[in-house]
Amino acid sequence: MIDITFKEYQEQIKDVRIDKSCGTYKTLEIFQGKWNIRVLFELMKCDSIRFGDLKKQIGEITNTMLTSTLRDLENKGLVDRTQFNEIPPHVEYSLSQAGKDLYLIFVEMMRWNNKHQ
Repeated sequence: MIDITFKEYQEQIKDVRIDKSCGTYKTLEIFQGKWNIRVLFELMKCDSIRFGDLKKQIGEITNTMLTSTLRDLENKGLVDRTQFNEIPPHVEYSLSQAGKDLYLIFVEMMRWNNKHQ
């Protein structure tokens, strides 16, 4: 549970300026982009998933955008890509430990939604 009130938080961040050297900037970068949150959410539902199955889960995303989003999240260290050199070859995606550590943010979003729905 959160051990700081809104007013206390507001006071702490009053003079904070967001730039690339700020830890908050790096966290906010994760949530930039139309599909990042949705892809992370879908990956939280399973241990690993193939590209085509992930696309089916999301539905309205294009192959190009899903590929781009997965690469971006992989570069940020949130998604692991495992290539299987079988016949036919395939790739599976899963959350890295850093990606899994975001689950508390999703829990809080769920709590917020339940409170304000």
